[in-house]
Amino acid sequence: MNLQNHSYGIQDNSYQAAGELTGLTKLVDDFYDNMSTFPEAKIIRDMHPKDLTLSRKKLVYFLAGWLGGPSLYAEHFGGISIPASHQHLVIGNPEGDAWLLCMEKALEKQPYQEDFKTYLIEQLKFPTERIKDVCSQNT
Repeated sequence: MNLQNHSYGIQDNSYQAAGELTGLTKLVDDFYDNMSTFPEAKIIRDMHPKDLTLSRKKLVYFLAGWLGGPSLYAEHFGGISIPASHQHLVIGNPEGDAWLLCMEKALEKQPYQEDFKTYLIEQLKFPTERIKDVCSQNT
């Protein structure tokens, strides 16, 4: 499917542009690999369990539904509010920036169209900001 003639964020166009589950799995694997190796990401890596298997699956499933694909997260884990699920953590600018850095560098490795990479990182800034807002209320 040639996505240059389709708008991201409509139906499953973004999910398709991300390579469906196979592409999202690669993205998430690269993301968590970055989180485990980038010194500036240690602060957020330490918020995760040692074994990232479930974290990886949850993020792949979440992104699948968030990008217009199948609602795998809800099917396997129930409903989710991203900000509420992070509210027990201390997340501010350094943590949000580290998360986005890991994702941006993971996106650079993907065979996605450049305009989709830009679109996706811009879209991911919104939940990052909401998480920081919710978490700042606890400090």
